[in-house]
Amino acid sequence: MAKENQIFPDALLEETGERKEGQENRRFKLTRDYLDRVRHIEGFPIAQDEDIINLSDPPYYTACPNPFIEDFIKEYGRPYDPDNDSYHREPFAADVSEGKNDPIYNAHSYHTKVPHRAIMRYILHYTEPGDIVFDGFCGTGMTGVAAQLCGDRKAVASLGYRVLDDGNILDEKGRPFSKLGARKAILIDLSPAATFIAYNYNTPVDVRAFEREARRILDEVEKECGWMYRTQHVVDGKVQKDINGNPIMGKINYTVWSDVFICPHCSAELVFWEVAVDKEEGKVRDDFPCPHCGADLTKRTLERAWEKVFDRDIGQTITRARQVPVLINYSVGNKRYEKKPDEYDLELIRKIGESEIPYWYPTDRMPEGYNTEQPKLSHGITHVHHFYTRRNLWGLSATLSKIIEVPSHGIKAKLLWAFNSVQQRHCKLNAHRFNVSFPSNITSGTLYVASMVRENNYFEQLKNKIFRRLLRVVFRNTYNRLVLTGTASTTFTCLRQNSVDYIFTDPPFGGNLMYSELNFIWEAWLKVFTNNRPEAVENKVQGKGPREYQELIEKCFAEYYRVLKPGRWMTVVFHNSQNRVWNAIQEAIMRAGFVIADVRTLDKKQGTFKQVTSTTAVKQDLVISAYKPNGGLEKRFALEAGTEEGVWDFVRTHLRQLPVFVEKEGRAEVIAERQNYLLYDRMVAFHIQRGVAVPMGAAEFYAGLKARFPERDGMYFLPDQVNEYDKKRLLVKEFEQLSLFVTDEKSAIQWLRNELEKKPQTYQEIQPKFLRELHKARHEKLPELSELLEQNFLRDEAGRWYVPDPNKQSDLEKIREKALLKEFEEYREGRGRLKVFRTEALRAGFKACWAAKDFKTIVDVAKRIPDTVLQEDSSLLMYYDNALMRLDE
Repeated sequence: MAKENQIFPDALLEETGERKEGQENRRFKLTRDYLDRVRHIEGFPIAQDEDIINLSDPPYYTACPNPFIEDFIKEYGRPYDPDNDSYHREPFAADVSEGKNDPIYNAHSYHTKVPHRAIMRYILHYTEPGDIVFDGFCGTGMTGVAAQLCGDRKAVASLGYRVLDDGNILDEKGRPFSKLGARKAILIDLSPAATFIAYNYNTPVDVRAFEREARRILDEVEKECGWMYRTQHVVDGKVQKDINGNPIMGKINYTVWSDVFICPHCSAELVFWEVAVDKEEGKVRDDFPCPHCGADLTKRTLERAWEKVFDRDIGQTITRARQVPVLINYSVGNKRYEKKPDEYDLELIRKIGESEIPYWYPTDRMPEGYNTEQPKLSHGITHVHHFYTRRNLWGLSATLSKIIEVPSHGIKAKLLWAFNSVQQRHCKLNAHRFNVSFPSNITSGTLYVASMVRENNYFEQLKNKIFRRLLRVVFRNTYNRLVLTGTASTTFTCLRQNSVDYIFTDPPFGGNLMYSELNFIWEAWLKVFTNNRPEAVENKVQGKGPREYQELIEKCFAEYYRVLKPGRWMTVVFHNSQNRVWNAIQEAIMRAGFVIADVRTLDKKQGTFKQVTSTTAVKQDLVISAYKPNGGLEKRFALEAGTEEGVWDFVRTHLRQLPVFVEKEGRAEVIAERQNYLLYDRMVAFHIQRGVAVPMGAAEFYAGLKARFPERDGMYFLPDQVNEYDKKRLLVKEFEQLSLFVTDEKSAIQWLRNELEKKPQTYQEIQPKFLRELHKARHEKLPELSELLEQNFLRDEAGRWYVPDPNKQSDLEKIREKALLKEFEEYREGRGRLKVFRTEALRAGFKACWAAKDFKTIVDVAKRIPDTVLQEDSSLLMYYDNALMRLDE
């Protein structure tokens, strides 16, 4: 039984999973007084107080910043005790393959989701039962689902793990690594639509009661509105009749609507379906003749036909693209048929269009934005209700009116969730595609309205959603999560420092998706809208570019750093094809104080994670493992900052956080983070982000590594790690080498070093291989290969170039650095934009200016190079951002 004073009363659940009516803890009724306490918080949604309260289920879910979040931590959190903290994990470095064909994953469509089964592997690796897992960009709440399923023996076993009777979990090789038990989750998202979905994914319900209410509501609405989805059965142009002479009626599955265009040559109206579609082939022709004048046409040459109608919902005459019904797919019994709409069908559509809908539905104006421009310009869609046919708008609003009358909040929320999940399939975003039986054909991540749209039978689709999909989802008998609406940068400032055990997060991706625009239709039905002011996106309409995006995302990661316990881990999943956006995320992570220990990419075709070797390689989804340094390192660094001992203290601590051995399909993998150049990069970043001068150059650092740490296969280890590596290395036959492309001077030197470490080579031997790997950026002023060799390597009597020993390497670096700084001086003294330049000279110059605390020169020179170059070079961006911050101070 729950304690009388228990704040989050898990025990107030029936065996079916829902809290008993009347047994909620009345201390946590969400009132306007509570809203006033959090109204000032950035990200508070746009809505009437009454609508926020109605949507919420306190204390577990609020459609606004949750005023009960601190109570959740007090109830479930374990205070951080630095004196007795023995936590240690290496970064999760195993391959993961998880598809999306899962009933939980598919219960609700959303723009992006990470499969919960993949997240479970990370949570099991990094946490213990009862730990608090945090996700500040939770989307549909898959992190919460994963946290709960870590306590489900069957779900854990389905991942390929073995669960022992005592709760210990063994990995695929029989090694114990975790324990069975649910974890607690705190889920935050700026979008009320997202948090409402997340709440329902993570909240138990009485399944039988839910099914009863769903059947009752659907039966009532279908009795009222079913006549709208009837059509006469026609064969060979004749209406079929029953034995009594009455027309046989079929049930409409969907109706195809087509845009109407105007021929630019003869001004005749053309129905796109009739002139451009090859029905036999099931495809749209690229070009086609005008049936009236014979002119050759393409879709691009056509002019759209517009019509003016009075919109009684907003009291205005509007101009919209003309669309007409062209095909009806219907069923009689279990057999499907197709027909061209006849007079009966057209009269039915006219009747529905002229009738008043007796229920509320949203008529909000769509916001100005990137995604909302397409439907506005192409079809004149300016308000939410314009996305729907009158028929489906009636069915949706009738259903909603029944749902909001359900007395049980839990069942009502689940029904509203189901209702919410099918809306996009029943609006004009649903394109008609040939040879596709699946009812949803929406262009993901857009509000694109096609020239042919499919109007699905709303009732049939909702029935399928509820009874074939949602009832397959097991709603857990626990309240192990807290869901709230708001921004990750401010809504959990009431959380104590060092109170969260693990963070799994999937942040927004620069300008990839405009969530506040894409979610507007969903939120209009919920009556609670995203406050997009703190939305971390690049959006010209919102006045947000790369700089604003980075500032917003940095605020979020700064809060992540504050609440995460020292020595704990954060996993960041990131999807973007632009290097500069990845660099913005990487910079935000490091500036917050985190240290990146592993970066892998999700190969969607193979479903596995492959290690990234270049910090600018973003061709697939990134999975970043970063840790918060423990308090001991930070305290020591405060005393040792800027000294040689501070460097090696960081390296020792960092090496301890890295995986010791990674095996894939019987092959040993190179652990990129253990290579000298990446260790050097991480050390430099650690100093710069803390405002400290870097006390040594690369050559001196490399020499120190060789002197202090054992080296194997080009990687460095602590003495107690190298024995483990050696033992495991003997058990594999192959060693997988990393490929490295040459894009600039830094990567060129690293590539040459890798080649020459294999064996000394002449210029003639190395030059063809070098050219094959060369992919130089346009702006890069790359020295000739001969110059690169002379500045960085030595030549023997036979004319073969080789890697010098560390002492001579240091001398070479000093000579090279002098040449680079001389070139940087030319850039500093010049005027105007720098179009072609030596990036290594900029890096060397910025490093020297940082050491001299000449922050102004860094900023001035950075402003003269192309912004794309600055944003895509993590080293230059790091110096610039930190110099800018120092000048602001």
